[in-house]
Amino acid sequence: MPYNRLYRLEQIMADILIEVQGQDAIAATEELLSISGISGSYEVDSEVEREGTLATIATIIGIVGGAIAIAEQIRKWYQEYKQGKSGKTIEKVLIVGKNGQRLLLQNATLDEIQKILES
Repeated sequence: MPYNRLYRLEQIMADILIEVQGQDAIAATEELLSISGISGSYEVDSEVEREGTLATIATIIGIVGGAIAIAEQIRKWYQEYKQGKSGKTIEKVLIVGKNGQRLLLQNATLDEIQKILES
């Protein structure tokens, strides 16, 4: 993952960043941003795309509702895409909290996701 790019972004922004890598990163990111209670936008990371992997960086500017409910929805979203939901897959997802804390969703617990959303 392009950690340097994420580090530069987090220096500029005080929002939560989520990087999604994989063949269906765009579709997965669009679905992530359509989750009720999450508002934000995304861009395709051209730096990673040149390396042969598709990646998006979503900026979450607002979370409406409880962090635990949003954390549950993010975890469910991630698990569905990792299992190849509708034939679409992603490889990695990294969340960078407002305080710079990083969390790979691969083995993340619900509690860890909630904490980074609240940070």
